Amino acid sequence: MAVIKIIELVGSSTTSSDDAVKAALADAQATLRNIKAVDVVSIGLRGDDLGEWRAHVRVAFLIDRVSE
Repeated sequence: MAVIKIIELVGSSTTSSDDAVKAALADAQATLRNIKAVDVVSIGLRGDDLGEWRAHVRVAFLIDRVSE
């Protein structure tokens, strides 16, 4: 039986919202295996001059089971 865990991340970029999503995914891929889905929850602008894109994403990945 497969179990999927979901975590939430926030990526940021001064270039675009797409780059903010890609930044979050790149960090997830550096530490997680078996990523099966990435859902964008919200996108917005932050900072004093609203110059930073932020992307709130949910990353779903399979849990590895340790056999006994």
